[in-house]
Amino acid sequence: MVFLRYTFVSFLLIDTIIGAYFPINRQGWTATADSFQDGNEPSKAIDGNANTFWHSRYNPDDPLPNSITIDMKQSFSVNGVSYQPRQDGSGNGRIGQHRIELSADGQSWGQPVAIGTYVNDATTKRTTFIARSARYVRITALSEAQGANNPWTSAAEINVFTEANYRSRSGWSGIWLNTVDIPIVPAAAANLPNGKVLLWSAYRIDDFGGGTGQTQTAVYDPTTGEVTQRLVTNNQHDMFCPGISMDFNGRIVVTGGNDEQKTTIYDPTSDQWVAGADMKISRGYQSTTTTSNGRVFNIGGSWSGGEGGKNGEIYDPSANQWSLVQNALVSPMLTNDRAGVYRSDNHAWLFGWKGQSVFQAGPSKAMNWYTTTGTGGVQGAGLRSTSQDAMNGNAVMYDAVAGRILTVGGAQHYQAAQATADAYNITIGNPGTTPQVAKTASMSFARGFANAVVLPDGTTFVAGGQSWVEPFTDTTAALVPELWNPATGAWTQLNPMAIPRTYHSIALLLPDATVLVGGGGLCGGCGTNHWDAETFVPPYLLNADGSRKARPVIQTVAQTVRLGASLAITTGGQVRSFSLVRLGTATHTVNTDQRRVPLTPSGSGTSYTVTIPSDAGVALPGYWFLFAIDNNGTPSIAKTIKVTT
Repeated sequence: MVFLRYTFVSFLLIDTIIGAYFPINRQGWTATADSFQDGNEPSKAIDGNANTFWHSRYNPDDPLPNSITIDMKQSFSVNGVSYQPRQDGSGNGRIGQHRIELSADGQSWGQPVAIGTYVNDATTKRTTFIARSARYVRITALSEAQGANNPWTSAAEINVFTEANYRSRSGWSGIWLNTVDIPIVPAAAANLPNGKVLLWSAYRIDDFGGGTGQTQTAVYDPTTGEVTQRLVTNNQHDMFCPGISMDFNGRIVVTGGNDEQKTTIYDPTSDQWVAGADMKISRGYQSTTTTSNGRVFNIGGSWSGGEGGKNGEIYDPSANQWSLVQNALVSPMLTNDRAGVYRSDNHAWLFGWKGQSVFQAGPSKAMNWYTTTGTGGVQGAGLRSTSQDAMNGNAVMYDAVAGRILTVGGAQHYQAAQATADAYNITIGNPGTTPQVAKTASMSFARGFANAVVLPDGTTFVAGGQSWVEPFTDTTAALVPELWNPATGAWTQLNPMAIPRTYHSIALLLPDATVLVGGGGLCGGCGTNHWDAETFVPPYLLNADGSRKARPVIQTVAQTVRLGASLAITTGGQVRSFSLVRLGTATHTVNTDQRRVPLTPSGSGTSYTVTIPSDAGVALPGYWFLFAIDNNGTPSIAKTIKVTT
């Protein structure tokens, strides 16, 4: 096993950290378990012999859950645990769903440092998390790995890892809550109306290839910590490197990729993947965006299906039909990538806007307005100020009412290039008009392959990426997230993450106003696959000592509301404002679904009314998180509502 050393740049008010990960010498350790079979004692999991193993009792059965507790005899700064299943050819007892906990005294355990599900194979699983001081480590198996129905648990070897020079940091800069182990390497993700997160990789759980007709998927439930896995084959669609959009009914429309002409739709109401009509143009690495009349506009994508000519087309979900938009030409939005059109039409920054128009903010330095009706059209919108091309950067509509978009990072070429730390503030008005563009403060870290998430208070959270962009590497990884404040234009550095998130990583806002950041890699035996995600708690949820703030509560609100209508909300106490954040979809740095609508309430005490914008190009119909924000700037847990036409 190879362990990488990452050196972080020292930053204001937060300690310099050297991320050096070492297995701790297990000499003198002891292990106890709540169940074991004679001859398969818990000590066998820490004896250095992979041919022996701990096994829960099977004569008679001692049903799951089963736990093993390791006493390291002294405290260490623990930042990881590895689990090796039994190596005798049997899959009995392989751990599936699990949780990992740490303790200083073996009595008080606190919140798990890791939850999730391990993949069902004999390989060693490594879970990494933010370092914490502990003497005891407890692993609890909640289920056998997927496909097995035995009530048993086994482990050949368990190792614990330490991070040198770790120091705890203050709560104001946010905290990483836990690691979620996922049985795939998630390169794509989508929020679901029920609060869960849909994730997928490619035809394999850890690698990609061409046109295999199947996709490995998973669903994570942030409330329970459960991660379930499913292989999708019925639509003959390998959904790696797709375009993704959420339609007005919360369905996830996935287009192209490895099977470059296919359309597949995930229906959250039935929890089923269903086939859509084939596209007119084969594509991979394209971008799609939902327009103000509910159709899905699609452009670019020369990664698969041939190079060049990937002009616009549009999908009507109600008719299940694609139509060419002949004059929505891709050529004005190309970057000047050294690899040519194979890379230069990738990952467009698209925003569905008023009158069925689409604004393209990048990654090319040239911005454009696209007309999606009839035969369509494209009109130049000028340059993005002093910005160069910014492939694999990010764009976020943080205030849809004002038409404001933040763009950050990216590089002039898709790979083997220096990323930028530059950021720009774009304000768009009526379709076809020239937007206002102003350079805002630069990030502290140059980033390509990062992810950006708009938060309920209008700030933008940027995590991951690397300063020298190169797929399937974690070198030059930026592990320090940053938070942009639109009121000041300034960036704040936040607590570092434990795991690099570079090419093929994802990030999404969760209903409790935290952020899920995960994935990276998906390259077989490349050594940079990340089978996990981390949950970040932003500073607005924390007191100075790192404890949780009291939060406002939305007690009652309608589940649906029409455009332009009033929405009555009752709360548990006085609040200052409300905001809507549309559920997001993320892959390859692109999330064209997320946007934020600030709402100014009338009323007081515990009874308020807000008015939904009347333009479907602003408050794009579909599912949104509704947050209440109190006078301290702390958001509530969201209620999910559907905005309708």
